[in-house]
Amino acid sequence: MSVLSVSSLSKSFGALRAVNDVSFSVREGEFLALIGPNGAGKSTCFNVIDGQLAPNSGEILFAGRNIAGLPPRAIFRLGVGRTFQIAATFGSMTALENVQTALISHAGEVYRFWRPAAARHRERALALLDRVGMRDAALRSSRELAYGDSKRLEFAIALANEPRLLLMDEPTAGMAPRERNELIALVKRLVVERKISVLFTEHSMDVVFAFADRIIVMARGRLIADGDAKSIRENPRVQEVYFGTGKAFEPKPRSIR
Repeated sequence: MSVLSVSSLSKSFGALRAVNDVSFSVREGEFLALIGPNGAGKSTCFNVIDGQLAPNSGEILFAGRNIAGLPPRAIFRLGVGRTFQIAATFGSMTALENVQTALISHAGEVYRFWRPAAARHRERALALLDRVGMRDAALRSSRELAYGDSKRLEFAIALANEPRLLLMDEPTAGMAPRERNELIALVKRLVVERKISVLFTEHSMDVVFAFADRIIVMARGRLIADGDAKSIRENPRVQEVYFGTGKAFEPKPRSIR
């Protein structure tokens, strides 16, 4: 069963077709990686799916409903979570307050200012922080957290919305190899437990091939491959994109092994 189904999706910026007739699906509970060289259209595809950008054409079905063109808030309320390349947290708040704010929003309590915010959903917020290994940092200002801990906090915030689908754009960007693997292992364990579907982009091929259930590959706005780690490694078109001489795919990572 597909939680997300993207059909013939296109997005242009003037003469540039950033996403060009892309179709794919994300199955229930699937951990799906979307990879490709810089400029392939991955982030634009994400931004269209979650409503940051309106598509020029195509259909985006989430749980059977066409969400193409809906605003981000409406898509979020339907159960689509999002994390970003740079952790998006409120620096003036503690880690606990960040998660409480997300829980308050999910409960539709944003305008109930007569109730003390510090008391709302405290235990649930602490439980989410505990799940991502951040309970001991609950009372620390989020601006003081190490980068890896900020990404864990952002993940806890995303889980507060109880998403059916989680979009993760470069979740391990800027992290050391050990931190990368620990974070993705944590994400995969929790999403399997909660039966959440995940679509993520990632430049670290070690992470992609170690953890993704399936991999789709974009280049120059088009989807060029879809399969498991072995088939993607051996795909001639993928090899050409990553190792070929075409200037359109520069800069290239050294290896996808």
